[in-house]
Amino acid sequence: MSDLAEAVRARLERLDADRVLERVWAGDHTVWRPEPTEIADRLGWLTVHRQMAGRIGELLGFARACAADGLRWAVLCGMGGSSLAPEVFRESFGVAEGALDLVVLDTTHPDAILALEEAIDLGRALFVIASKSGTTIETRAHLEHFWRRAPEGSRFAAITDPGTPLAGLAAERGFRRVFENPPDIGGRYSALSYFGLVPAALVGADLDALLAGAETAAVACGPQVPAGEDAAAVLGAWIGEGVLAGRDKLTMAFHGPVAALARWVEQLVAESTGKDGTGVIPVEGEALGPPSVYGDDRLFVAAEDGEQAPIVRWLERADHPVIRSIVREPVELGGAMFRWELATAVAGHVLGVHPFDQPDVQAAKDATARALSGGGAAEVERGDPTELVGSIGPGDYVAIQAFVSPGPSKLARLQAVRHRIRDQRRVATTLGFGPRFLHSTGQLHKGGPGSVVCIQVLDEQVADLDVPGEGYSFGDLFAAQATGDLEALRARGRRVARVSLDELEALAR
Repeated sequence: MSDLAEAVRARLERLDADRVLERVWAGDHTVWRPEPTEIADRLGWLTVHRQMAGRIGELLGFARACAADGLRWAVLCGMGGSSLAPEVFRESFGVAEGALDLVVLDTTHPDAILALEEAIDLGRALFVIASKSGTTIETRAHLEHFWRRAPEGSRFAAITDPGTPLAGLAAERGFRRVFENPPDIGGRYSALSYFGLVPAALVGADLDALLAGAETAAVACGPQVPAGEDAAAVLGAWIGEGVLAGRDKLTMAFHGPVAALARWVEQLVAESTGKDGTGVIPVEGEALGPPSVYGDDRLFVAAEDGEQAPIVRWLERADHPVIRSIVREPVELGGAMFRWELATAVAGHVLGVHPFDQPDVQAAKDATARALSGGGAAEVERGDPTELVGSIGPGDYVAIQAFVSPGPSKLARLQAVRHRIRDQRRVATTLGFGPRFLHSTGQLHKGGPGSVVCIQVLDEQVADLDVPGEGYSFGDLFAAQATGDLEALRARGRRVARVSLDELEALAR
């Protein structure tokens, strides 16, 4: 038995001895912290699937009514936990016959907003405005933009917590529907609540199967199940002990119809554990390579079958630890999401971190506000990218933070660069589009380990759009978010430089 496997075995015994899983289910905040702040009121994800099972008819009725009224697209405006699960459900299930197609808008880049408007018929679109707090700056800007385009309440729906400014505005404007989510769930744990299930219903996903799978997983991971027989506890122990053993790069290799699940896991794990100078570094979107391109800081999660199976076996023979993923079909996503949520909570316990807060996110928001107050276009120190790349060493990881208009062409270029960096430097790489990643891995970049090497990529905007009711444009907001994050990273002492996409490609040649 390897040292890591032995550490996991001992950890599972300790979880039983300390009754950790039983205490999690009982809502005992001392599993993570002496005080209950942002814990006692953040454990609703353990049972929300049971509440939602009684609302399937309501959700399907809403979706049918939208389709019957001639709506053909749902534009989901949301960030982080409000958009990632819907994206997974759309990519995994596809669109059922007669259902609405779902388009996720989680960028403030004006070129991307204009491209969306050209791609669909706005006259037949439902705008779903999703924000737990009801104050998310990107989402509120999207709301006002589309309200100016189509000021009809019947064309809008909101998903938010009770009593938020968004809930009040939606009532005032006569939205078609306001879904008030249970407030005891953090955004990244909300996949099986209204935040995930309203969009899932709109595309015609199998809600019965999703929620039945979640219930099956909840029973199999219940409070009286020994940790060694609890799939979530075992996964959490491997992840947490992996970090303690120096294998903190959780490299996910999902494939087939559930490949998109990795993007949701990335946010869940990064934002939950990346704080207090430690954390799990989820690596999503890296194609599997030969063992020679990996250091000894990797822990893999990979499917048991498919075309990547030979590479997975190759990695195992080279003594890289591999956790086998058992998720193959979209209907299994409900169970998988529940297991990952509980596993992340267990990993937080192992690492001694608070898995339900995000203490370093506000710094970038404050810096964005400062940049906006100056017009959003202040000159910033770009840093020396050559020196930055030269600083990369064993155990580091390179975070490519792409403040560009997302699209297939730029994604392909960025992916090619990250793989060249991985192969040349034998370090893990991550890739996130801004401002989307600020609501996902941004907490990890600032609050996690100092092994991060941040390369911010900023492009030129072709067009711009005013944000109605504000003294700035989407272009100003986008630029301010890039500058704000750069400032927040430097304030944390992170290694960071700003480059163009062309400059990034030249760096990796």
